[in-house]
Amino acid sequence: MVESILVAGGAGYVGSHACKALDLAGYQPVTLDNLATGHADAVKWGPFVQADIRDAETVRRTVREHNITAVMHFAASSLVGESMVRPELYYENNVIATLRFLEALTAEGIRQIVFSSTAAVYGAAEAELIPETAPLVPTNTYGETKRAIEGALSWMAPVHGFSWAALRYFNAAGADEAAEIGERHDPETHLIPNLVRATLGTGPGLKVFGTDYPTPDGSCVRDYIHVADLADAHLAALAWLRAGPSGQGRPFNLGTGKGLSVLEVVKAGERVLGKTPPHELAGRRAGDPPRLVADPSAAQTAFNWRATRSDAETLIRTAAAFERTRM
Repeated sequence: MVESILVAGGAGYVGSHACKALDLAGYQPVTLDNLATGHADAVKWGPFVQADIRDAETVRRTVREHNITAVMHFAASSLVGESMVRPELYYENNVIATLRFLEALTAEGIRQIVFSSTAAVYGAAEAELIPETAPLVPTNTYGETKRAIEGALSWMAPVHGFSWAALRYFNAAGADEAAEIGERHDPETHLIPNLVRATLGTGPGLKVFGTDYPTPDGSCVRDYIHVADLADAHLAALAWLRAGPSGQGRPFNLGTGKGLSVLEVVKAGERVLGKTPPHELAGRRAGDPPRLVADPSAAQTAFNWRATRSDAETLIRTAAAFERTRM
């Protein structure tokens, strides 16, 4: 019998890639998504239940009807800028909604939860490579809500007997190698899809926010990780949870351990796409730390997982291939 995994937010960017990875690994992903920011046509693997994670009755019925054995939770509002002008929305959609979701899941006896977290919980961390033990001092509401959910998981797990892993993504990028799914936020705020669209003529010119940071070329440095590497990490985290004791839980960084500056990514775009991405230099964007690069050694040790597709060329090439399917 095929095992079913509930994927909340499975119509979104990372969630849809996780669904494909689950399907390839022999699981049946069951997507639960309200389509507030997701896309119904991204649900290509397994059943789709259109509902909000706050809908306890539907969540519980879905768990029972599909014999769900574990959950991957991607459903969240995730725009940093929006979180700073609408903090109440982010507490409602991320924290309160997740608490209602967890209540429904624990009532149905779910014992493993893999949670989509973020490097934004660290804020402007000063370490060259950020470990999971670094102070959590978010500089935006989005990061603060993810920190709050991690806290809720840590307190609820021993009470309700479930295990959890919070996967702190650094900068997700790229697209499915087959170009079946990819990144299409509205509005799009991420560097690589905006670079691709500017270069292919499907979007406006790229803005490089900040050229006076204390970095080698003055632009922000980030740890970019391919979305398919992220998807594989979710399956590895699930296996780790199942191999350990009930009630265990902790965060893990997902990154490469190598930073790329915005201007380095622009140069990589020129190499991959054959022309210089149209771009202009602009002032700093509020809430952007100069450097965020992961120490991914904990996930590498616990999961036997490493990012294998996350070089700049692969990130840009796969993002461009997906964008061309939409032209």
